[in-house]
Amino acid sequence: MSPDPSALEREIEETRERLAGTIDQLLHRTSPKTIVGREIWTIKAHYVDVQTGQPRTDNILKTVGAVAGVVAAFVLVRKITS
Repeated sequence: MSPDPSALEREIEETRERLAGTIDQLLHRTSPKTIVGREIWTIKAHYVDVQTGQPRTDNILKTVGAVAGVVAAFVLVRKITS
């Protein structure tokens, strides 16, 4: 018994639509603008609590400490080499 041609056509069209939707989703997820927006959100979430909007002072202080340490190391190296 051979399959119904109209049923096969419907199945092919449904598969095409699903594939087109999947390709659209992949294009959106991999677009540079989407990637940058996702990374910015991740960084903001590291320093600001998403639910309350309050700054995460522990993470901010860790970053400030790291930056101060790097600056101090550069100053120290520069003094030693001059």
